[in-house]
Amino acid sequence: MVVSEYRRTFAPFFNESNMKKLLFSALSLLLGAGVAVAEGYQINSLSTKQIGMGHTGVALKLGGESMFFNPAGLAFMDKTLDLSGSFTGIMPTATATVDGKDYETDNGVSTPINVNAAFSIYPNLKAGVSFYTPYGSSINWTENWPGAPLNQDVNLRTYTIQPTLAWAITPKLSVGIGAMITWGSVDLNKGLVPASTADKAIAALTAFGKLPQGTPSFGETTPASVNLNGKADVVVGFNIGAMYDILDNLTVGVSYRSKMNMKVKAGNASVHYVNAVAQNLLGESLDLINNANFKAEMPCPYVLGLGVSYKPVPALTLAFDARLTGWKAYKHLDINFLAEQLQGFNQHLEKKYKNCWAYSLGAQYAVTDRLDARLGLMIDTSPVDKNIYNPETPGMTKIEPTVGLSFRPIPSLSIDLGFMYVHGCGIKNATCEYKDLLGSILPGKLTSALVEAGLPAATAEAMVAQYGFQSSGTFKADYKLHAFIPSIGVSYSF
Repeated sequence: MVVSEYRRTFAPFFNESNMKKLLFSALSLLLGAGVAVAEGYQINSLSTKQIGMGHTGVALKLGGESMFFNPAGLAFMDKTLDLSGSFTGIMPTATATVDGKDYETDNGVSTPINVNAAFSIYPNLKAGVSFYTPYGSSINWTENWPGAPLNQDVNLRTYTIQPTLAWAITPKLSVGIGAMITWGSVDLNKGLVPASTADKAIAALTAFGKLPQGTPSFGETTPASVNLNGKADVVVGFNIGAMYDILDNLTVGVSYRSKMNMKVKAGNASVHYVNAVAQNLLGESLDLINNANFKAEMPCPYVLGLGVSYKPVPALTLAFDARLTGWKAYKHLDINFLAEQLQGFNQHLEKKYKNCWAYSLGAQYAVTDRLDARLGLMIDTSPVDKNIYNPETPGMTKIEPTVGLSFRPIPSLSIDLGFMYVHGCGIKNATCEYKDLLGSILPGKLTSALVEAGLPAATAEAMVAQYGFQSSGTFKADYKLHAFIPSIGVSYSF
């Protein structure tokens, strides 16, 4: 039997209904990754200056950069024009320990940016526009690690343009509002068939005379993977805030970034086989996925920020922020297929995310008229249930110390440097269940084939049972995470 004939061997063990179920399983992971941004993908590095202060800013008067942290702070800008930009590199490394062996991610560098332009209309009325990346990161567990059926790699990107208007109602009280015009994309790869299940299938089919002796096994190599990608349409939310000077040196602020629903109208899927053997074994069945499209609606949760800043002496500024992210809004995930013949496979999935807090503490000290030094600390808690823990976002509580400085070669120009170190507190015995379609359908098909060949049903069932096929699997691992986040920025005002 030549390799190309393997398709005819495996094809009878699959049917269109089973392939639709496999397709749904794959797509549900894609959409889960698209919204499971949590603290793993929520960008808390959108200003080089504020990275140095633990990413505080809700009660600070930051000029154009206030448009992200608290639009009301823009009203206190004392410049005619304020321009600023930050470029940050996020270099994360995650480690999963599975059965005593460590598997490390092979990540590239994610590069969130923040660009602001603000100007004065009247002494008490300011306006501006900001461009930033509120969510976005990538993680690459590699193609053949043990958790491949859950995730191999994912790349999530979102972009926001925010025009903003701020008004100082009194010299001490201001309000501001911005329109968040947001769009994004998700690109994900995952294993479709676990290598261990494919090897069991080859062993069983060989033993029962369905495949020739010497058919190569896959070992630790994932036989087939699927690429899933979707682009979200533009949605509009709002960023609103208020700021009040209780004393000349004591300020409080509150901000609220609204929930937005990101809609994917036509996601795409495509299958990749590790080699010709895998393609010939599985292609006739799995190629159905290449023709699948879907639509879905994914929530980006609200963020409520509370802040206070205090200047005990003119050269020293202290700030504290507490931010609540409303991940409880992610209660379920709905997947709807575009093809009429797939409508029966529309799905409604329950989720168990919870709201979570992030706390930031920062200090800035004016060393000279031209040099500012900064220190900060952020504690970012996780909304993820460790019993529903998909490694596309290694969620865990994180402790993040920061440092930074600004140098002004001339009074109107500032060159800024910032650095944040992310220490994940780790999570042990995190589990996630996944469907093993091949393991669920093959035993019944093999048993029926053996019965048709003349074996008693009990004997056939016993022969198949010895191969240990399972309809689902549970991936269990301990996770660790750390990241280096350097940032450089520049601002100019007059």
